[in-house]
Amino acid sequence: DILMMRRSESQPEGVNASFLRAARAGNLDKVVEYLKSGIDINTCNQNGLNALHLAAKEGHVGLVQELLERGSAVDSATKKGNTALHIASLAGQAEVVKVLVKEGANINAQSQNGFTPLYMAAQENHIEVVKYLLENGANQSTATEDGFTPLAVALQQGHNQAVAILLENDTKGKVRLPALHIAARKDDTKSAALLLQNDHNADVQSKSGFTPLHIAAHYGNVNVATLLLNRGAAVDFTARNGITPLHVASKRGNTNMVKLLLDRGGQIDAKTRDGLTPLHCAARSGHDQVVELLLERGAPLLARTKNGLSPLHMAAQGDHVECVKHLLQHKAPVDDVTLDYLTALHVAAHCGHYRVTKLLLDKRANPNARALNGFTPLHIACKKNRIKVMELLVKYGASIQAITESGLTPIHVAAFMGHLNIVLLLLQNGASPDVTNIVKTALHMAARAGQVEVVRCLLRNGALVDARAREEQTPLHIASRLGKTEIVQLLLQHMAHPDAATTNGYTPLHISAREGQLDVASVLLEAALWALLLSSYWVGNNPVGWSDVSQANQISTWLLSKIGFGCH
Repeated sequence: DILMMRRSESQPEGVNASFLRAARAGNLDKVVEYLKSGIDINTCNQNGLNALHLAAKEGHVGLVQELLERGSAVDSATKKGNTALHIASLAGQAEVVKVLVKEGANINAQSQNGFTPLYMAAQENHIEVVKYLLENGANQSTATEDGFTPLAVALQQGHNQAVAILLENDTKGKVRLPALHIAARKDDTKSAALLLQNDHNADVQSKSGFTPLHIAAHYGNVNVATLLLNRGAAVDFTARNGITPLHVASKRGNTNMVKLLLDRGGQIDAKTRDGLTPLHCAARSGHDQVVELLLERGAPLLARTKNGLSPLHMAAQGDHVECVKHLLQHKAPVDDVTLDYLTALHVAAHCGHYRVTKLLLDKRANPNARALNGFTPLHIACKKNRIKVMELLVKYGASIQAITESGLTPIHVAAFMGHLNIVLLLLQNGASPDVTNIVKTALHMAARAGQVEVVRCLLRNGALVDARAREEQTPLHIASRLGKTEIVQLLLQHMAHPDAATTNGYTPLHISAREGQLDVASVLLEAALWALLLSSYWVGNNPVGWSDVSQANQISTWLLSKIGFGCH
């Protein structure tokens, strides 16, 4: 051996060749011996392959590790630009690939023609290598100079397993889907055809229960949808919650897809678990062309969701004027009601949709339609502070005196919600601030809700400050019980009687004391004392000698202590 080495030293090319042959053969001892003798670890042959490249190609894991530990450059390239990772990937040497990646090899390195390690593994259908590279950050969108991606070359070669893996990993951070679903998402008929050719189930389900046809319907990919249907995909396959591809296409507004599915026998009146038909889906999303197509094909106008909503309700909810027009033109009842007796006009008023409200009113929707709780569209507009809709409803004959089941008129509702502008408009249109109906006036409602500005507005517009409600309670009783100090002061300024009694004989002061409302009690006592002082002054009688405000305040404090508010 020593003689041979000496002979090789005189013939450096022969030594290099022997070294490389040893590497290729995986002869670890001999390679180490050559390295110890001083041979360059990066020595390469005429094609630029070095010991690491050759060992990687042949799958000599131990030798690859040894060469890397001794300083072999992990990303050194051949004359064609191939690194050891390219070579190991092409050869399907999975264990070597793992070692190289762990040692920092560039997983997305490109050769002169733009080949990546992933491309090479996909080309040769090396499934384990493909999986590992993808799991460790390989970019499958990188194309060669000819524009071929790893997926394209796998398709070209007919490697259906590689195709499936590449598709399943082409998620861009989204939820992972089966390969056929990804092909459907990308409208990739070639991939889909290859997968189906290899006994792939056309109705394979994702974790959420959707089939590839659902996915194609979502993205409007007619080509792959046609392929799937031709290969036996169920046109009415119901995913979780009863959703069919036709529901999906209708919701997305894909007219051509809807037409395809209907032409292939899609059930036009299919219902989801919540009772939605495709027409509901299209109307809710505002896809007027799909709505028109479905109506022309006989979609049921009167179909109800579990909550009793018709397609018209859903179109109104979304402010979809054109959809509402189509539905009404096809004779949808304008005053159709839900289980709670809500009409489309109620819905439009709730949402503040002026255009839909006007369209419905122009089509003779009843402005005084009563829901199950007695609310009219005007009540709802007042509750939600929809000023323009409220004005429109009044213009079209909505009653400002309409009463709900609990006795509320629109002004009661607006007052309680604190919608000052609505209250003013109602008053300007003739609403009475003192209408009591069953129990309370608008002033009672505003006092209860602590709506100071509304209370002020009602009082300025002549509301009865001592109006009586249930059990003879005045607004002052209510404000006192709830601790609405500012409203108590405002009512007193407008001459509310602080000694007004309920049917049980309780005054506002009694009630504020019982409820622990110290500030209110103080205000009420002060008002009562001043009233007593003034009455004493005017009749010339001053029985206890209250000569100044200080004395009145002292008495007020003493009285507070007697009813439990004193400082201890």
